[in-house]
Amino acid sequence: MPDLDIILRGATVVTHLGETVEDMGIAGERIVAISPDIQASCKNEIDLKGFHIFPGVIDAHVHFNDPGRADWEGLDTGSTAFAAGGGTLFFDMPLNSHPPTLDVESFDLKLSQGLAKSVTDFALWGGLVPQNIEHLESLAEHGVIGFKAFMSESGIADFSRADESTLRAGMKIAAQCRRLVAVHAESDTMTKNLAAKSVAEGRTSIRDYLNSRPVVAELEAIRMAIDISGETGCALHIVHVSSGAGVALIAEAKGRGADVTCETCPHYLTLTEEDVERLGAVAKCAPPLRPADVQLRLWEQLNAGNLDTIGSDHSPAPASMKGDANFFKVWGGISGVQHTLPLLLTSPHFSKNRALQTIARLTSYNVARRFALPPAKHGIAVGAHADLAIVNLRDEFKVCAEDLLYRHRQSPYIGRVLRGRLHQTILRGKTIFQNGKLVAKASGNLVKPIL
Repeated sequence: MPDLDIILRGATVVTHLGETVEDMGIAGERIVAISPDIQASCKNEIDLKGFHIFPGVIDAHVHFNDPGRADWEGLDTGSTAFAAGGGTLFFDMPLNSHPPTLDVESFDLKLSQGLAKSVTDFALWGGLVPQNIEHLESLAEHGVIGFKAFMSESGIADFSRADESTLRAGMKIAAQCRRLVAVHAESDTMTKNLAAKSVAEGRTSIRDYLNSRPVVAELEAIRMAIDISGETGCALHIVHVSSGAGVALIAEAKGRGADVTCETCPHYLTLTEEDVERLGAVAKCAPPLRPADVQLRLWEQLNAGNLDTIGSDHSPAPASMKGDANFFKVWGGISGVQHTLPLLLTSPHFSKNRALQTIARLTSYNVARRFALPPAKHGIAVGAHADLAIVNLRDEFKVCAEDLLYRHRQSPYIGRVLRGRLHQTILRGKTIFQNGKLVAKASGNLVKPIL
């Protein structure tokens, strides 16, 4: 055994396979020993009896908006809040930055911002829009984690919707480059027509917005995306699936041999449309939050093993964009990257005997496997990076605005009492966040898929 820099003593170690009480030895960036009683000593031994060690959260869906819209969030504030929630690797979406990540030049610009500002490791999505088909191959060569497309309008003027022909052309190239395509799956025709009719009739309330984006619009788009991915041989990932019916469609396609996976988000699992009506703009998103019975079906699909990953879809905006009386004009996006783990740890809906390992699987292991991350990022194992979230499951806390580390201290979870306070986040063997404070400067590395 090499000389150890850290020994973590006596914690419950949680992986996608289960839970065991272990010591963990770290040398440099890596875990080098996991056993019930490491017979070694080092200057930095930490007693963690009573704590749980989870794999660092890998969040494949965040909008941190650098460069160009750092006033909405920013890689510095976004990654700090992420680290405060046990996060060690995020995938930044291409659309909210300006310019969006649509070619090599914009990729390099965002990469330089990430290296300068991010306190955690990161990967970068490339966009898939009608105007950048010829740039997909070069983006893949430079290391994008995959390509993101919107099947409905994105709300960003320079990130256009991918119609059926664009999706087909983009998926063909993505398959050749061995990159998956992630889609925001809502029928543009259906949502646009319902919204236009409602606005024309002067119906612009929260309830009118919710009614304009029904579950059937999600299902129609999921079917189309699965069909095109099958035609082109492209791996497909459906992001922020909001309904159990949507997950069931994807599970059926998997059963037929389709190369498709799906993500949901903590807000779809913990908030309902009643919360949107109670809280207003801070809880607006697309697809929207659903009724309680739809949410229950989503949980049933999760506990049946049909959901693949959980991502925050952290999508912030200044308060000035959240204040219109016409709810259709309010910027949609929920800030939540700081509380993914505690929201899941607090939920009563998990199958009780598998809750912790399921969380580790959905927030780390499955993400690493689906996106072909290097083996060092596949969770807690000897030889892997020491990317760890140390949590006190006995500690409950109330979400308070003053504790939020986002650029804008907005959250639909303010006032909620959650279980599982983050004690310490370790990235590649170094503590980056501890006891409510950032303790490291920007040190994030770009992570590329291994294909």
